Amino acid sequence: MTIIPKVGPGDVYLAYLPLAHVFELAAETVMISAGCAMGYGSPLTLTDSSNRIKKGTKGDASVLHPTLMAAVPAILDRVREGVLKKVEEKGGLSKKLFNFAYKRKLAAIEGSWFGAWGLEGMLWDTIIFKPVRSILGGHIRFILCGGAPLSPNTQRFINVCLGARVGQGYGLTETCAGAAFSEWDDSTVGRVGPPLPCGYIKLVSWEEGGYTTSDKPMPRGEVVVGGSTITLGYFNNELKTNEVYKVDERGTRWFYTGDVGQFHPDGVLEIIDRKKDIVKLQHGEYISLGKVEAALMSSEYVENIMVYVDSFHSYCVALVVPLHQAVENWAHINGISYKDYADLCQKDETVREVQQSLLRAAKAAKLDKFEIPAKITLLPDSWTPESGLVTAALKLKRENLKAKFKEELQKLYQ
Repeated sequence: MTIIPKVGPGDVYLAYLPLAHVFELAAETVMISAGCAMGYGSPLTLTDSSNRIKKGTKGDASVLHPTLMAAVPAILDRVREGVLKKVEEKGGLSKKLFNFAYKRKLAAIEGSWFGAWGLEGMLWDTIIFKPVRSILGGHIRFILCGGAPLSPNTQRFINVCLGARVGQGYGLTETCAGAAFSEWDDSTVGRVGPPLPCGYIKLVSWEEGGYTTSDKPMPRGEVVVGGSTITLGYFNNELKTNEVYKVDERGTRWFYTGDVGQFHPDGVLEIIDRKKDIVKLQHGEYISLGKVEAALMSSEYVENIMVYVDSFHSYCVALVVPLHQAVENWAHINGISYKDYADLCQKDETVREVQQSLLRAAKAAKLDKFEIPAKITLLPDSWTPESGLVTAALKLKRENLKAKFKEELQKLYQ
């Protein structure tokens, strides 16, 4: 409530994440405390073009006109992809105007945040970005983002096209959601803000991974969160509790997150890696799975992706869930015949096209050659929390995915 100015009865909050997700539980508690109105929806009915919306009817955001919402990066990525797809389909003058307006507004935001709201900014908002804003109801003023790292490109896209500020936060179920959160007037990207008043954050060197608190220009290490919001441990699992929960000589309870961060000179935290996501190839190169997946998600054909490494080989592979409409549009344009969508995903031409798009995304993100998947498999069915393959925050459940697609992964290494 100290971060979002004037949050109160004049605000409307769109609640669509499951309450099993501690981020959503904490957000709704704040909204109730502040006296905000709330409307309930779901990720599959969020916008007019969502999967579960009957054609010709309105999505949750269009009906509710929220001013505040919590979001996980996967949702904002989908909003960005949907807008860019429509711009690409229109083409011609519309596309040129959109790109020109986007560059102008982006330059204003990155030069001086308030410069974006001048007369020229208002002109572009009216002519170009008003239809884009209507995707989330047209009244969004602030988006609280958490659950996973948000790409700088998506954050800037929301700033420009929706005219909304995005506050990126960091926390875990074990820390009762928030541990750090961006300040309202912080227009930088890729950072999760300073520690919240309710707790402490420190970095602990991880020598094996090459991250130490003596690193220059910024100290780096495993993020450890302490204070009164730290949970007591894992239910009926004393072994795991003792592994990651520690109490110091002053009685402060600390949780070792497994995330790797660095502190900027202004006291703002940035999450740069995750210990569990770093795996080693046969020749000793380290790959950060989360970093590679985040880069490849920018491909125009990718709905979801899991990069996999077998340490007995010198290359990585990937399971890819393609964007249904994007792949079918490509097939239609190129005259490729197929029985059904599953058949299209198995065709060599489709696999090659998606792999080329991953290569372009990897080059744009400046990934090393060994970080680019050498082989991929296309899977026609989306990964949902109901299937047990992703969490409520749409993060990958790697062990479940590896178990379900064990044969597909083995074939990629044959």
